[in-house]
Amino acid sequence: MLALAFLVVIGVVLIAAGFEHEVPKGYVYFAMAFAVVVELLNIRMRRRAAQPVHLHEPYARRDSMPDP
Repeated sequence: MLALAFLVVIGVVLIAAGFEHEVPKGYVYFAMAFAVVVELLNIRMRRRAAQPVHLHEPYARRDSMPDP
């Protein structure tokens, strides 16, 4: 996703340059830095969510359960 965000930003800047409209470099740098921060948060959240779920033991023993 980060590479896609960079490509979109650069594409918009090139299209704007084609229409002879200058986009200040600060806007481009801010957009790229924001994309990096969001991607770092995404990586951090995925790492925390990857922990397995610990299940409890069943309440009834299997041999005491009736057959269906």
